[in-house]
Order: sequence, then C-alpha cells, then structure tokens
Amino acid sequence: MKWLPHSLRSYRRIYAIFFFGLFLWLLYVTDFGRMKGYQTSLLLELDPLTAIAAFLTSGTFYKGMAIAMALIVATLFLGRFFCSWICPLGILNQFLGWLFHGRRPSERYELNRYKPIYRLKYYILAAMIVLALFGSLQIGLLDPIALMVRSFTTAVLPAANQAGAPVYLNQPVFYGGAAIALILIAILLANRFLPRFWCRALCPLGALLGVLSRKAPLRIQRDVDLCIDCDKCLKACQGACDPHQELRISECHVCMNCIDECPTQALHFGLPRERSSVHQPLDINRRRLVETGIAAAVLFPMLRSSVASHTTPDHRVIRPPGSLAEEDFLARCIKCAACMRVCPTNVLQPAMLESGLEGLWTPILISRIGYCEHHCTLCGEVCPTGAIRNISVQEKVGEEPFEKPIKLGTAFYDHGRCLPYAMHTECIVCEEVCPTSPKAIWYKKAHIKRRDGGDLTLKQPYVDPQLCIGCGICENKCPVEDLPAIRVSSVGESRSNFNKMILKG
Repeated sequence: MKWLPHSLRSYRRIYAIFFFGLFLWLLYVTDFGRMKGYQTSLLLELDPLTAIAAFLTSGTFYKGMAIAMALIVATLFLGRFFCSWICPLGILNQFLGWLFHGRRPSERYELNRYKPIYRLKYYILAAMIVLALFGSLQIGLLDPIALMVRSFTTAVLPAANQAGAPVYLNQPVFYGGAAIALILIAILLANRFLPRFWCRALCPLGALLGVLSRKAPLRIQRDVDLCIDCDKCLKACQGACDPHQELRISECHVCMNCIDECPTQALHFGLPRERSSVHQPLDINRRRLVETGIAAAVLFPMLRSSVASHTTPDHRVIRPPGSLAEEDFLARCIKCAACMRVCPTNVLQPAMLESGLEGLWTPILISRIGYCEHHCTLCGEVCPTGAIRNISVQEKVGEEPFEKPIKLGTAFYDHGRCLPYAMHTECIVCEEVCPTSPKAIWYKKAHIKRRDGGDLTLKQPYVDPQLCIGCGICENKCPVEDLPAIRVSSVGESRSNFNKMILKG
C-alpha cells in the first residue's frame, strides 16, 4: 500500500480519518451539546436521501436539511465522492476491507471487478422511495448515516461504557441494542468476503448518489492510448467500477486509488481529453425496477392493515415531548436514535413492535429505565426531520403564554402492588418526586385495622389525571422493583385527539 506524502490515496486517507473522527466527536460531545452548540444531527442533516424521503412523506423540506442540497449539487459535478471521503460507514468498511485484504493480487483483481449483484442497491432505493411516496418512511432502516448513529448510540458507545472506556455517556442500556449491534457487525464482517459489500450492493444512499452522478462532468478518465491493459487499477478499486474498461461512473467512489496504481498515468480525474474512453451507462434492469416498485406498492397497504399504534393506540407507545400525532410522527421519524443519544436519563428507547413494523426502532419512553426530565427539551433540538418539534421549556411545562403543559400520558396505580394499599407499609416516594406544581400525586390518610387488632394510619396515594403529565418519574422511582406499583400509559397524551380516557362531546 502506498503511503507517500504526494499520493492521492494518502490525502484521501487523511480526509477520511478527519470525517470519521468528526462523526465520533459529534457523538462524544453531544451530551454537552446545549452548552457548546454541537448537535448529533449535523451529519443526518447532510444526508440527501433522508431529505428527499422525508419530503415525500411529509411534503415539508426542513430548514436544517438545506445543507443536503449542497451535497446533491457537489455530486452532480464531482460524482459519488461522498461514499469514499465523508460517509462514516463507508470509511469503516474501507478500513476493514484493507484490514482483510491479505490475498494475492490476482484474487483482489477478481474481487474488485463489477458484479451483477451490485444492481441490488438500486432496487432497494426504488422500494424505499415508493414506500415514501405512499407515506411510509422506512429509509432510516438502511440509510448509512442513520444506521451509524443508531448503532453507535444503542450498541457501540454503551459497550464502550460497560468496558470502562472514558466515554461521557449516561446511557448504559437499550432494548434491542444487541440486535442492532449484530446487524452492524454483519455489515462489517461482509468485508472479509467481498470488499465494501454494503457500499457496492446494499446502500440506498450510494444508489441515490450513483444516479445523481451519472452525468458528472468531472470524473475518472482513461486515455486509451496510454492504457496498456495491465488491470493494476483494479487492485485497490473501492467501488468495483471497472476503471480498466469503460468506467461505470455510477459505481465509482472517486477514491483515486486507480490513479495511484496506474503505471502509465493513463488515468486522471477531471474533464475528458481527446482520447479518453467512453463511460458505461447505469446498469439496471427496467423490468426488475418496475417489479420492485409494484412489490413496494403492494407492501404498503399490508403494513397499514395490521394493528399498529397509529390505528389502535397502544399504552406502551409513549412518544417524546413535542412529538407529532402518531401517523405524522411515523411519516417523519428516520429511526436515527439521535434523540436517544442526547436523552440525559436514558428513558428514550428504540421500539420493537409496540408501534407496528413501521415503528421499528422509533423512540418510545420506557419509564422503568428512566424518566422525562421536567425541564429538558434536547430530543426536539436534535431531531433532523421535525418528527419531534423543537419546543421551549415554557411550552413543555405550560408556563406563560402557554395554557397547559405537554402531556405524554397518564399514570395509574396498581393497588395490588402499591405498598400502602397492599402491604400496609408506609411509602410516599411517588408523591415526593412528582415534578408538577401543584403535584399530580396526592394522598389521603387511611385508618387501617391491622391483623393483630391494632390500628394503623397510612397515606394512600392518588393520581389527579388533570395534572399528571406522564413524565414517568413516579414509575421510575417506585421501590417495587420488578413491576412498579404505578405505571404510565399513553392515554390522555396531548398529541392525540382520540387517545383519551373520556371523549367530550
């Protein structure tokens, strides 16, 4: 491998290391984001696939995602450079591909030739776009930026924290974190068998950038007079774009490795010269593309016909403060876990199937793990698509000029487990920690006849549903460990006009 200072590959490595370090740094400092002004959502807002898909589902182009337009414009002129120079998952795959590269040169040549399976990413992109057109935003499942933020938030950084690494992280556990970790590990281990398999065959963002780069004026060019057909350019090609023949511009990652490897300087990046070779068009089967679109269109009503939180309210689906109504929320949430990363109490967790298949890995509150801090609005500040509104503390707690606080749900007592009711044991923890003013939890004194004939006076707690905001601190602090005696349900949430205990006429 060449590491000379003048090597284009060396410069690319420097830039790649910089951007991957930037990605890790943004995640690392985000706990202090409010003080320093940095946000986890920076790279998410740079993602054009997220911007386009979210626009199709919601009809809204978000202000923070305007920077994605800069990447689109750059791709139209420079080609698919993002995959090799900026994308954190691409950089990680590239590093592991180099780590696993211990093969003979002839084997590497064959591994880096274009293969028909690389068309798959375009069909995945088509399916995701069709679902988005119908209103189902599933792009976050496979989008590399959302996938990386979600994986590092729920798996990598918590694992580092458990291992004792000096990570500023107050998020030790996540539901489904192991499954998310296994997906990331599988993506990375695929490099053992085929370099950058994810980028070449599966990545929908790479497919979008490939489509945008088809007519890029600046690209890798091959001088047919200087080329001696040695195939050395295949040795370290990242995109399997066949630079030794008629280059496939939509597959080229603009890594410049082929230019470094060429012994005759037949390759250059820029405008075509008099004897530059032609480029191959996008390799995609139109019939398969139509079939993919039809399959996605058939899948959509199947997703919506199943019982889910947007059709039948589920008591477990408690969304972050400022969340839109469930159907609009699902049309905007990209499952990136940025909100989970900044949550100071770890209450935000990736949903499994509580809100249906469409809601997989979207954020819900699980109060046994944490609670919604009364004066915290960080989740809305980092949400890149507006699924969680960027609300003020005054709006959240109902201070002037707002009439009512935002209500996430309502707490209910289980008298069979509550200590003052079931065990005749003094306990007022829930009332002590209730943050509302006046407190939503109050108590009555009850005179109890003990089994031995003695008298006992206890304070038995009650919930005022008009004052309860569903923050979950009572459930979180309840001393009954396994199944708390007070539990929060989504009923009564401010964002829904239907999920109410009593419907007023």
